Amino acid sequence: MTEQHMIQLLQKRGVTVEQISEIVFKLQKPYNDHLTEQECTDSVMAVLAKREVQYTLYTGIALDELAEKKLLPEPLQSILEADEPLFGVDETLALGIVHVYGMIGLTSFGYLDKEKMGIIRSLNDDKSAVHVFLDDLICGLAAAASARIAHQNEHAPDYSSKLRLD
Repeated sequence: MTEQHMIQLLQKRGVTVEQISEIVFKLQKPYNDHLTEQECTDSVMAVLAKREVQYTLYTGIALDELAEKKLLPEPLQSILEADEPLFGVDETLALGIVHVYGMIGLTSFGYLDKEKMGIIRSLNDDKSAVHVFLDDLICGLAAAASARIAHQNEHAPDYSSKLRLD
């Protein structure tokens, strides 16, 4: 599996790297005046290059596709078809992506899961397909790419010099 394979798999499900990059840009631009859209795309690609991210995406997308084909056992099939709000496994799977870049990713994930901006909203609202896992996986991917940028932001304020260890 490669990041190119993941890009194709995402495109097959209606998601582009550019759509994810737009979300990353919106998340990080307020904290980084020098941020470019290309940096956001590069960050998404760097996250997609990680094998554990690829495996997580592949698993979630496969479950969505199996649910669309009605190939899952009950009651899982009905749970995914209804996108039960208390299911939570979709968020749990996506957190595997988020944790690659620490707590900044976790807070961004929570924000994106609540706000559902851009392609995340489109996937969540699309009733013609099952995207129970994919919308959360895209939240996780965008949050991880955003956290990666935050960790590399050399222009961020350095608060460590203001800490007192009295």
